[in-house]
Amino acid sequence: MEALLIIDMLNDFIKPDGALYCGEKAKEIIPEIEKLKKEFKEKGYPVIYLCDAHDPNDEEFSAFTPHCIKGTKGAQVIDELSPAGDDLVIYKTRFSGFYRTNLEAVLRSLGVKELYLTGVCTSICIMDTAADAFYRGFKIKIPVKAVADFDDEFHEFSLKRLEKVYKAELIY
Repeated sequence: MEALLIIDMLNDFIKPDGALYCGEKAKEIIPEIEKLKKEFKEKGYPVIYLCDAHDPNDEEFSAFTPHCIKGTKGAQVIDELSPAGDDLVIYKTRFSGFYRTNLEAVLRSLGVKELYLTGVCTSICIMDTAADAFYRGFKIKIPVKAVADFDDEFHEFSLKRLEKVYKAELIY
């Protein structure tokens, strides 16, 4: 079975007034993610949101400006992609959706073997989640029109690395 992972499509990353706004490219992927979500729902496949949810004094803020603080508007999924009642939401405090979460247990319980990774940022949370998925034996698919990054050069490098190192299938 396949699952759609929607990673960090949160106000602090996608909205221009967000703490770590990813730029216009991040907004451009919204329609593609909406389309994929609809397709997965029609097939009865799981849709799982991976969402940054930090404490105000999170150690990650030594590397990045404070963002996606639990309970704030910045940590909420953007309105355009709001989770439906049967969607799963998993909160994370690090780049990888697997790190100190129940993501692997959830995927195994659902019989998921293939993951479609979408969202932001290609060079950070997408790549780290893909690496951990690869280490756990999941097949990885990246719909290229459904991922974005702060930096075009990092984005392109990340896609190549995802394909070569983590054997991700890039879907154009």
